[in-house]
Amino acid sequence: MVIDQAIIDRAGRVLVARKSVLDDYTIEALKKMGVPGVYIREGEEEAQEEEKPAPLPPAMQQKFEKECVADRSKVKLSESVRKRVEEGIKYLYQDVGSPDFTDATKTVTNDLMKAIDDNDAVAVDISALKVSDEYTFKHSVDVATMSMIVAKRYGFNEKQVYEIGISGLLHDIGKSQIPNEVLNKAGKLTDEEFAVMKQHSVFGYRILSKKDDLSNDIKLGVLQHHEKLNGKGYPLGVAMPKINIFARVISVADIYDALVTERPYKKPFSPRDAVEMIMSMTSELDVEVMRCFMESVILYPVGTDVALSNGENARVVENSPLTALRPKVLGLTTGRVYDLANDLGCANIIIL
Repeated sequence: MVIDQAIIDRAGRVLVARKSVLDDYTIEALKKMGVPGVYIREGEEEAQEEEKPAPLPPAMQQKFEKECVADRSKVKLSESVRKRVEEGIKYLYQDVGSPDFTDATKTVTNDLMKAIDDNDAVAVDISALKVSDEYTFKHSVDVATMSMIVAKRYGFNEKQVYEIGISGLLHDIGKSQIPNEVLNKAGKLTDEEFAVMKQHSVFGYRILSKKDDLSNDIKLGVLQHHEKLNGKGYPLGVAMPKINIFARVISVADIYDALVTERPYKKPFSPRDAVEMIMSMTSELDVEVMRCFMESVILYPVGTDVALSNGENARVVENSPLTALRPKVLGLTTGRVYDLANDLGCANIIIL
């Protein structure tokens, strides 16, 4: 049997690679880790082609082009940058005691900062980043990039934007200190194991506390990114006045990316559901940061096909930074333009 999924631990390390042959040794190892079952391949793997919107009839295409308003400038990572970033993050997580640790961190952050500056980016399409298939590396870059864009919107200066990129990259670095029996467990953690896992932000802070060339804001962003404004977070249980602004920004990006990413122990939420969940967390998350996040993330890029709750399929023609969940769309059957944010006649229509 050939496994058709990667088995990944909570630190993002691949324990069994996709397309591996499942021999008896591997099967027994998976059982010991609490994995109850895996997907296997049947038949030959079909070549994956990038999905492109279906061509429209000429009259509908003309209307689409007339209504179409290009998205705000988004972060774009070239293939060479993706490769450098992935290799850099792998290096960081493999050797936190390296004398080159800070330099390597700054090199990766410089690449991300340059990608933002080169594109004059003010928004991020999270589905387009795709730095790596390995969760921790992808998650680190997603969180760092989103945090930098949100920080710009919030009003951070260039130095602060750069530093929050470093903090976002390293926010989970403490997972490198979690015992393997907890990290490698693909099944549900016990209460005791989860208590250990929750210490990763403390471990990360301890790793960075020895780095005199990293600012206190960077270190507090790592320590406090799981704290909540109502004092019900961890590891310290501190409330709003004592939570660093870096941590408050990283927290929103971290939660969103974790919600929309598939993991061995959970299904992904849709971007819309993830945003709505974040919007409901007003007692836990900084409302101003939430607003900046909503104005920075593009959920439905222009040209994306979506299904509407009235039964019609539509194509996105315009986004507004104030209404990420409700873009303007063109109905592909009727040719009607649905301004979901501003037209009261569309108030009962949502994107499915």
